[in-house]
Amino acid sequence: MRSPIAVGWRWFAQPGQWSRRRVAGEAVLAFTLGLLVVCLGDLVGQPAGEVYGGGGAAVVLSLLRRRLPVSVLVVVSGLTPVIDGFLPLMMIVGWSAGRRIPGAGRALAAFTGAYLLCLGVTLAEGGWTKSYLLTMVLLTTLLFLATTVVPGLASRYWFQRRTLLQTLQDRNVQLLREREMVAGQARLKERQRIAQDMHDSLGHQLALIAVHTGALEVDRELTDRQREAVGVLRDASVTAMHELREVVGILRDGIEASAPATDESGRAARGTAGIAELVESARVAGPGSAAGSGYEVELRQLGEARPLAAAADHAAYRIVQEALTNAFKHAPGAPIAVELRYEPDSFVVEIANAPATDALDAVGEVVSGGQGLTGLHERARLVGGMVHAGPLGGGGFRVAGVLPYGVVEAAPIVGTVEGFRGQQPAVPPGNGVPVMDWTVTERELAMGGRIGGRGRTGGVAIGCGIAVAAVAVLVVASLFGAFFLMGSLDKGMIDPEEYDAVDVGMTEEAVRSQLPDGDTFATMGLQGTGPKRPSGSSCLVLMSSQTGESMETEPVFRFCFKDGKLVEKRAYEAKR
Repeated sequence: MRSPIAVGWRWFAQPGQWSRRRVAGEAVLAFTLGLLVVCLGDLVGQPAGEVYGGGGAAVVLSLLRRRLPVSVLVVVSGLTPVIDGFLPLMMIVGWSAGRRIPGAGRALAAFTGAYLLCLGVTLAEGGWTKSYLLTMVLLTTLLFLATTVVPGLASRYWFQRRTLLQTLQDRNVQLLREREMVAGQARLKERQRIAQDMHDSLGHQLALIAVHTGALEVDRELTDRQREAVGVLRDASVTAMHELREVVGILRDGIEASAPATDESGRAARGTAGIAELVESARVAGPGSAAGSGYEVELRQLGEARPLAAAADHAAYRIVQEALTNAFKHAPGAPIAVELRYEPDSFVVEIANAPATDALDAVGEVVSGGQGLTGLHERARLVGGMVHAGPLGGGGFRVAGVLPYGVVEAAPIVGTVEGFRGQQPAVPPGNGVPVMDWTVTERELAMGGRIGGRGRTGGVAIGCGIAVAAVAVLVVASLFGAFFLMGSLDKGMIDPEEYDAVDVGMTEEAVRSQLPDGDTFATMGLQGTGPKRPSGSSCLVLMSSQTGESMETEPVFRFCFKDGKLVEKRAYEAKR
């Protein structure tokens, strides 16, 4: 059974959403807001109990604003007119509530209720009269808009935009994966079509060659040397049929199976085990074989033999095969050396031929597709190796391949997306179009306004326009409020010279004609201050244009009237 503390922490922190960094940040923010409330309360001279109580309330409310956004918004709005220093907390709570209250209707209801509560507490705390009720409603509304509504709207817009960007990013990754699946299906269908064409055309021709050479091999009119040459042709056609069968299987399935040590006829398969037979076949093949000479091909093996991965083993065989074919074509009759070296970290296969002999130098231009060496480079690259081909100093040619012993895994096409960050794959998918790797700022700039065709920066312009419009409304409303504030101060403030110009005994009408009427919120709370008033009198209380002796007191001028005359005037310091 879990302890109450663990249950409470699980409810408060929401598992999986609070990292240590967030916990530390929330603690520092809550402590800062609480300290700010304590400092401001102590600065204006509030009792110690109220000061520290307000600081503790600020800490608790700041920590709960994520878990209970509506409740905290309403409570802070009600306490802000009462507790000094709650304005910064109100801005933080407004920002947090704007993005965490689900639904526009619920958010509107929560902010409206918070505003009404803030306005009601402000009016109840100040004891307002009807004469300046409208002014205080305007000022409270402006304050609530600036500290709560604008941060809430900005937070809600920012959060919804980030959610949209995250959704579009996930959609982009999903579309890329689907595109890869479609491309894979298309490639598979094309491979199957090519495989069928190769099987139907080349398979038939090779089968005919094998049948005719087999029949020719038993012809009694052939000499032994001719029968040996026909046997080489028959074996070559049979081997070509086996290779064609393997290529067709690869095209159909897309997977190259591991090659066995020997094929079904018992001969060495197409790997390092078959290189010796390949070299032996090269010795008896070629134009000189009919005269009994053949090719001069030497095979050397250095180092202790080690097994290679199936793909690398096959690549080694193909390198030797292609190098021997090139030597037959471009340097007929030249000696050829094939060397297999098992190095500690890799397998090296090297084929070198001497320049063509003079006797066979004039065989004419050979037909070459020009793709053999390119195919070797690609085959070696796919298994993690490399191939080098180039002329030798003495006029010959050399082909060398370096292949790894282990298996090299292919790189993934699309990488895993982490949170709201980038999604660039290791290899561009399909047709080579890379996935964009955006940061949040770049995504907002690049994707702004593309929805609906409003231009590249339309979305950013909308957000900036909303912010500018909100600021403009606040500025105009603030100027309007400042104008009313200055007018209200003029109705409740006089200079000491004006106070001295009024004498006791003057008629009430004459005095009131020289002084402002005092009907303003600025004199709120000053009516009941100061010395005892004359019995049966009505008093006009005005502020002085001079500052008081301390921040806690306000210089006040009081004029008391009875029976239509000024019976008393007093100047004193009133405590707010």
